[in-house]
Amino acid sequence: QVQLVESGGGLVQAGGSLRLSCAASGRFRYINDMAWYRQAPGLQRELVAAISNGGSTNYADSVKGRFTISRDNAKNTVYLQMNSLKPEDTAVYYCNADIRTFLGQRDYWGQGTQVTVSS
Repeated sequence: QVQLVESGGGLVQAGGSLRLSCAASGRFRYINDMAWYRQAPGLQRELVAAISNGGSTNYADSVKGRFTISRDNAKNTVYLQMNSLKPEDTAVYYCNADIRTFLGQRDYWGQGTQVTVSS
């Protein structure tokens, strides 16, 4: 059973920072792309940042220059460093990973972690 477990969300004032972590556990062969998505109330889930197995990254325009995605392949973990946070960054943040198991390949999602930025 593959699981993605997130941590690091919370309440922070505007201008502050948070670091999210997401660790994959269980039996699998390898992890391809990993990403962070977010969903604010009443809005669709949107891609925040993604990182390939080789380290290539891409970001939503709204977070460029403020957020940094990284990964530690030895720990099967992806991180999202969020700086200069704004109230509009408030959302539930979800980890996503494209994982090849011994039964096939599919997307997995974490349970979500709440990030609240106060003005």
